[in-house]
Amino acid sequence: MNALPSSLSDGRLAGRIFDERQLGEALGGSAGRRYALVNRALKDGSLIRLKRGVYLLGKAYRSAPIHPFAAAQGLLPGSYVSFETALAYHGWIPEAVYVTASVTPGRKTLEFDTPIMGRFTFHPLAVHEYQFLAGVERHKLGALTAFVASPLRALLDLVALRKQGWTGLDWLTHGLRIDEHHFRSLKRKNFSSLTAVYKGFE
Repeated sequence: MNALPSSLSDGRLAGRIFDERQLGEALGGSAGRRYALVNRALKDGSLIRLKRGVYLLGKAYRSAPIHPFAAAQGLLPGSYVSFETALAYHGWIPEAVYVTASVTPGRKTLEFDTPIMGRFTFHPLAVHEYQFLAGVERHKLGALTAFVASPLRALLDLVALRKQGWTGLDWLTHGLRIDEHHFRSLKRKNFSSLTAVYKGFE
C-alpha cells in the first residue's frame, strides 16, 4: 500500500478535503519525500487532486462519500452554494442541476472541472461585504458542513447575476419552473431583509 493513504486513512483528513499545508503537517518529513508520495498516490488513484493544492483521498480510503457542496467549500473557502444549485437542493426547481454553482467573495469568476465530482463554478456578485452571508445557512452533509443559500437568497442571487429585470412571474414559473406555492410561503419581511444585501437594490 502507498504510504500516503496508509498514513492518512485513520487520521482527521480521511473524510475531508485538504490542502498542501494540511497534507504536509499530516505526513511530515522532507518536501522531497512528500512530493514523491503525492505523485505516487495520484498515479494509483489513492489520492485525487480537485485543483492544484487541494486533494481528497480516493474512494477506497474514505468511510463516507463527500458531498459536492462540501467540495465546493474546499475548492474555495469563504464561498457558499447558491443559484439553481441551491434552488434544486431546496426542491424549488424540478430539474437536476449538473453544475455546483456558488457565490465567491472574490472578484473573479472561477471554474473547476474535477475528475470525480464534475464541474464547479464560482461567481462574484455586487453585494455589501457585511451582508455577504445574509440568508445563507449552514448545512450538515454527512461528516462535513457547507454554507447554502436559502431559497429566496438563491433566487435573488440569480437575479443579481443575470441582471434580470422584473418581467412578471412567467420568468419564475415558466423559465425556472418554480411552483407558485413557494412564493406564497414568503413574507414581505423576507424580501426587505435581503434587498439591502445587493448594491443597487436599495
